[in-house]
Amino acid sequence: MMKHVVAALIVKDGRILICQRTRHQTMPMKWEFPGGKVEAGEQPRDALRRELEEELGIEAEIGEELTSIRHQYSGGGAVELRFYVVRQYGGELQNRIFREVQWTKPSELPRFDFLEADLKLVSDLAVGKIKL
Repeated sequence: MMKHVVAALIVKDGRILICQRTRHQTMPMKWEFPGGKVEAGEQPRDALRRELEEELGIEAEIGEELTSIRHQYSGGGAVELRFYVVRQYGGELQNRIFREVQWTKPSELPRFDFLEADLKLVSDLAVGKIKL
């Protein structure tokens, strides 16, 4: 069964916000872009707005869809990830669920241990193949 997931590339001053999972979450200590699962009957952009409010306490303006990726994990789980650009948001950014959040330049992304499903996007961003 395909799990539908949305994630945000929150961009500010040429940097992207990345988040590290805690040791208690699935795939512990991995880095990811904030977001989460699309619930039944929910539109992807609405799901992302809700997730960003829950995880980071912000009211995000969801921009264009940058790319979508389908990924099959070796353990059997399949995900379809949609990545959206967020250039503006209201409220003060708070780390509500992650071990750590960090602003980083696209070129520095490969230094972090990202989720397997994010690796192609991380690489494309790092080499400038995908521009924000």
